[in-house]
Amino acid sequence: MQKFSRKFVTVLAALALLGAPGAVRAEEPDSVSGEMTMDITVDAPPGSALTRLWVPYPGDNAYQNIRNVRVRGNYQYQGVYREKDTGNLMLYAEWNAPAAEKPALSLSFTAATTLRSEKGAAQAGSDIPVDIRPFLDSGPHIPTTGKVKEIADKAAQGRRDIAGKARAVYDWVVDNTFRDPNVTGCGIGDVEKTLAQKGGKCTDISSVFVAVARAAGVPAREVFGVRTGRDDGVTDMTKGHHCWAEYYLPGAGWIPVDPADVRKAMLEKKLDEAGAREYREKYFQALDPYRIALAAGGRDFYLNPKQQGGPLNYFMYPYAEVDGKPLEWLAAQKELKFKVTFTKTGQGMARDAMCESAPHGG
Repeated sequence: MQKFSRKFVTVLAALALLGAPGAVRAEEPDSVSGEMTMDITVDAPPGSALTRLWVPYPGDNAYQNIRNVRVRGNYQYQGVYREKDTGNLMLYAEWNAPAAEKPALSLSFTAATTLRSEKGAAQAGSDIPVDIRPFLDSGPHIPTTGKVKEIADKAAQGRRDIAGKARAVYDWVVDNTFRDPNVTGCGIGDVEKTLAQKGGKCTDISSVFVAVARAAGVPAREVFGVRTGRDDGVTDMTKGHHCWAEYYLPGAGWIPVDPADVRKAMLEKKLDEAGAREYREKYFQALDPYRIALAAGGRDFYLNPKQQGGPLNYFMYPYAEVDGKPLEWLAAQKELKFKVTFTKTGQGMARDAMCESAPHGG
């Protein structure tokens, strides 16, 4: 955990907020470590000629350290590729004329993650770097005009700085959405549909934040990942995929928010607005350490190597094609099956966590 020691000052600064009104009552551990394994099989029909599989491949950042990566399977080829626009990594494998044995692949790695806090991050200037400006753009699932623009103008009215606009949008999303446990997986992140229904899962709610933030002039993106287990030993995290969001603050970089986890806590703990205030503060500019980021940004895009099935909505689950035909990928478990497990091996400065993120998707 030596790599993360420079972050402990930030962590301690965040914990100093615990005595303030509306602050989090109980603390998260500084760090979590363990081994994650993703076992994937594809039911390729008899006589199929080519099976192709793409799997999100986690990389290092300031809050996660990925080591001891192992790839096993009965593939003919596998390699790690980078998507050119987002920089996200992906593991690619292919099977030519699969025999009686089903195409199978296992990806495992050790991960060390830390509590993330950007509380009090200061804006320096107002210029948006050229490479960040695409995160202001509209897209098929992320509109920034019409109703979304109306919401942004109303929510951020009177706010001139990016940090103030981001907080106003975050509060609007928490106040005007709800978690719908009946949505499949993490949802599809269709902003117009989510606004019409006012509810969804984590990708839906995070995408609303991204769209409204962009419409307000705040660069924003989704982050797609998977939760780690909180308990000792092996935890089944197959339904533990999760999406949160980040906004870009000039001079400070990408700042995390997770309005979806606020709404999740409100649903599962039956909290009213007053009771949820601490969660609202907890997940603005900060995240718990029980998560691994798999991909940041990237909506309606092509993988690398390029898939045949048209642009992919987002990349958080494994994606596969058989003879060019896409298999159902959203929490599939049909022709495309996967299981995710996490074995916790360590936890730094453990404390009672206020929010228990149970592994049931989103």
